[in-house]
Amino acid sequence: MIVSTLRHRLLSAAVVAALAVPTGVALADELPAAADTPYSGNLTLNVDLTQAPQRIFHVKETIPVTAGANILYYPKWIPGEHSPSGPIQNVAGVVITAGGKQIPWRRDLKEMYALHVDVPQGVSSIDLSFEFLSPGGGGSFGASASSTPSLVDLELNQVAFYPAGHFTRQITIEPTVTLPAGWKFATAMETASQSGDTTKFKPITFNNLVDSPIIAGKYFNRVDLAPGAKTPVHLNVVGDSAEDVKLTDKQLADQRAVVVQTNKLFGAHHYEHYDFLLTLSDHTGHFGLEHHQSSDDRLPAEFFTDPQMNKLAGSLMPHEYVHSWNGKFRRPADLWTPTFMEPMQDDLLWVYEGLTDYWCGVLTARSGIWTPAQYRDSIAEIVGTMSHRTGRAWRSLQDTADAAPLTYYGGGGWANYRRGTDFYPEGQLLWLDVDTKIRDLSKGKHSLDDFAKAFYGIENGSYVTKTYTFEDVVSTLNGVQAYDWAKFLRDRLDYVGDTLPEKGIEGGGWKVVYNDQPSEFDKGAEKIRHGVNLSASLGIAISGKGDISDVQWGSAASKAGLVPGLTVVAVNGKDYSADALKDAIKTAKGGSAPIELLVKNVDEFSTVKVDYHGGLQYAHLERSTGKDLISDITAPVK
Repeated sequence: MIVSTLRHRLLSAAVVAALAVPTGVALADELPAAADTPYSGNLTLNVDLTQAPQRIFHVKETIPVTAGANILYYPKWIPGEHSPSGPIQNVAGVVITAGGKQIPWRRDLKEMYALHVDVPQGVSSIDLSFEFLSPGGGGSFGASASSTPSLVDLELNQVAFYPAGHFTRQITIEPTVTLPAGWKFATAMETASQSGDTTKFKPITFNNLVDSPIIAGKYFNRVDLAPGAKTPVHLNVVGDSAEDVKLTDKQLADQRAVVVQTNKLFGAHHYEHYDFLLTLSDHTGHFGLEHHQSSDDRLPAEFFTDPQMNKLAGSLMPHEYVHSWNGKFRRPADLWTPTFMEPMQDDLLWVYEGLTDYWCGVLTARSGIWTPAQYRDSIAEIVGTMSHRTGRAWRSLQDTADAAPLTYYGGGGWANYRRGTDFYPEGQLLWLDVDTKIRDLSKGKHSLDDFAKAFYGIENGSYVTKTYTFEDVVSTLNGVQAYDWAKFLRDRLDYVGDTLPEKGIEGGGWKVVYNDQPSEFDKGAEKIRHGVNLSASLGIAISGKGDISDVQWGSAASKAGLVPGLTVVAVNGKDYSADALKDAIKTAKGGSAPIELLVKNVDEFSTVKVDYHGGLQYAHLERSTGKDLISDITAPVK
């Protein structure tokens, strides 16, 4: 044992001595400011995805350098993710060589996304090799599962380092990707050459590399969404089976209508071509991430085969498409950074995401994916949730945007009391309020569509980012319809209290009513999400297995002692099911007997009596007085 230990120490000391970081490398020092000057020489990137079915991406990268101290960055702040979410924890096996000899590197002690490398004299480039180990589950965005035996989603920020000291738009890289045999792919990048399953792409700036994901798979379908148009738009689909990637004629017509209606809304486009990159699988993460000339859209496998799923998730691709205008071409000034290391400030996400979410709902209706009634159901579902946001008593809508790096990755239940990324759903209500106000003040002469053209419908064809501020938004609104828009917006953004401050539904000629009948939208949500949202009645959100994910602060459920994390085992003496719980709520309506729940807390059981007698409550929109502006808003543009 003593001899073995001594040998281990001697060997370890030898390795450390061989790879010791020279004293010239400054650790935890101030990182260099980026200069807007060209980086000398092109980087090359080779990504081998042949083991993607095993969730292993092999990477080789060459970076031109000068001798002495160098710093390499791994992308940290990823556009569209609004947080320092670059998945560096999934990078392993980093080896740096020069002239075939391994050279040492060391991570910065303050900035974990920076590697210090002391390059020997006479060396003009270094080679990096490493693996990106794609997650098998959990995580968000690019840190979620992104490969199956039949497909892979590659966000290029996952597999590339870049040199410090320059704007990323001034760094050029030449990417090459090798796929499993026979797989087809799609990306916004331009192909330079192809040999077998290896594709070399044309040189691209590093920021555009990060902005150009790739999808590939065994089962692949590509359809033209703008036949005959000068500017191509395509939908590319990969899935885990051949059946999953096929569209019906109606679905294809609807997706084409999205392109038509979006371009009519803005009156200009900001891409040379556009590719929807749609992944349909039950074994990857589910989200959408915007890019300038493409979007990474990931949905469950049955998106095209299940009508309810198609309706409920039908607004995802319109949302990401709108981001080509709102978020990529026009971007809040605080969200533009010269590299992927500077912190992004999220205070205008209620424009970047909230306005995008508003228009995606409108365009989903204008294109025919949703009927006008289904659009109203979607708004009613948002109102039913946002009206019961108990966290509004202490936290403003503005703060949900300011704290986006926290709200995106918050958890542990109490979503209504903490508040989460409410700038999406409540953002829809905010901009509906703006739209109906413009229409009312102008007596129907103007609308938010005019703002869209004035703010985003400029510099047709350009995809050079143009930033904006709060004052720019207010100024453009005033150019459409004179009003005190700064006060109008701030009154709603900064409000804390117990009521919903947005009044666009009433301004649009409708009102919110509650009854015990779920809408088709509610039914679809319950089926697809495998749970029920009873926030407007009992005061809980609960899964089909009885797991409580949220409890309304101060509700009957909360007063009875229910909290997130508990599991309901039985309802009034019978096995738990969502239907059994809803039946119990119906039975208790107007009575005095409490609803009895057998609850499991880790390994302890107890009976909880909930004194609630108000029945089931689902939000609906009902026609009120005044002009029906909401129907005008959802009408297709001719």
